[in-house]
Amino acid sequence: MYNVRGSGQMKALDDVSFTLRSGRTIGLVGQSGSGKSTIAKILIQLETPTSGEVLLDGAPIPRRGKALRSYRQQLRMVFQDPFASLNPYHSIRYHIERPLRLGGLAANDQVDGEVRRLLERVRLVPDAVIDRRPHELSGGQRQRVAIARALASRPTLLVADEPVSMLDVSIRLGVLNLLADLQREEGLGVLYITHDLATARHFSDEIIVLNQGRIVEQGPADDVILDPQNPYTRELRAASPDPERHFASAAGNLGGAQ
Repeated sequence: MYNVRGSGQMKALDDVSFTLRSGRTIGLVGQSGSGKSTIAKILIQLETPTSGEVLLDGAPIPRRGKALRSYRQQLRMVFQDPFASLNPYHSIRYHIERPLRLGGLAANDQVDGEVRRLLERVRLVPDAVIDRRPHELSGGQRQRVAIARALASRPTLLVADEPVSMLDVSIRLGVLNLLADLQREEGLGVLYITHDLATARHFSDEIIVLNQGRIVEQGPADDVILDPQNPYTRELRAASPDPERHFASAAGNLGGAQ
């Protein structure tokens, strides 16, 4: 529930339930205001639900102390805006070092090597970016740095909230392919939040369609896209670009890691 001035309380989510498993990607689809970002905030503990609960391995997530810090290491978020999610006053090295040091995940003499490994993992050349500041990189490079920072804590689950919506169309596919490769190779569970059914189909095992805080359709990605049962899903599909043309065009414009 949110308190809305002059209107009382507004229910942001209503009876939403799903299971995110390691090695699987769920596409959470809906228009602005459907409740997608509220789910992300609840998962990373920026919001507290007024009812219901979030379970990790069958147990309620902790509220404080070392157990909460451990939970936050296991579930990391890649934010929508790569321009705002990185501190402009700190180097790329600092952004990736910090979670390593805070989590005690690398000995002092191993931190630099781990930072470089993570940058390579997201297909960036370490020497080209490690001592730069965020404003010196392109939007796509910044989002790759944000992904490397999320991976630094060795999570099992990743929440990607509209991770390419603020990037140039020509480089979106490269970032999405990177996330898909990481999900497969690292065995991550990924919650991919988007308004775009075309990318949700191609990069998700399962799709959940959210409308006004409620799940209106849920199932295997191809079933939801090719044979939608809910009128709202059909409206989203009609408004979505043709996926084959969309990806063919993006691939034609893709020129390396940007």
